[in-house]
Amino acid sequence: MILSDKRILEEIDKGHIIIEPFYRENLGTNSYDVHLGKHLATYRSRVLDAKAHNEIDHFEIPKDGYVLQPNTLYLGVTMEYTETHKHVPFLEGKSSTGRLGIDIHATAGKGDVGFCNTWTLEISCAQPVKIYPGMPIGQLIYFAVEGDIETMYNTKGDAKYNKPTTRPVESMMWKNKF
Repeated sequence: MILSDKRILEEIDKGHIIIEPFYRENLGTNSYDVHLGKHLATYRSRVLDAKAHNEIDHFEIPKDGYVLQPNTLYLGVTMEYTETHKHVPFLEGKSSTGRLGIDIHATAGKGDVGFCNTWTLEISCAQPVKIYPGMPIGQLIYFAVEGDIETMYNTKGDAKYNKPTTRPVESMMWKNKF
């Protein structure tokens, strides 16, 4: 079950959902719009290794915009910091973003109950497109959870993306055992 606008507001009032900053005008019928933060990153190497720590270079998006290029993976970040203590958050691109040929995540659109952070975006584009800090980039949708949670994400000792940040975070796949 997807939470409605009224239910999202109720869950915010109860402290089960936290969105900072929160602006009422970003609340949709059953979602909350999130915005592109000012930080982007790209991998230093064009060949990535799943068993290695692939380093990234951070940079700020100029106020007058930055042109994304096809065939490059950009890591972005939401302006909004979120916490979700009783629901499963899903991040999806806005239709207006998709109509510009921008994908905001490759596979990581679902958060876990207990995720407390900004959202790192895996941004790619179909053709060159100019983006701006603060532009609407996606929307959060919240699903109710059936049953009790045994271990919240923010309490897992092996959770790889628990450290609060305002900058995009590179893949931590290399921390897995395989």
